[in-house]
Amino acid sequence: MSETLDLANCVNAVCPWSGDPVSGDSLTLYRGKVVGFCNPGCRDKFEKATSSFDAAIDGN
Repeated sequence: MSETLDLANCVNAVCPWSGDPVSGDSLTLYRGKVVGFCNPGCRDKFEKATSSFDAAIDGN
């Protein structure tokens, strides 16, 4: 990712997968917002899931 994401801009305080606190090394940008996860594995799972849903919604 070319831009640096900041934990201070994160829209959530806990990981949506685990319920654990978010970590600064596990952030992603989704629909213009910084979303945080407890670890890179949870972040990657989110990115994979949302890209599949976004593609289906967009008809791709």
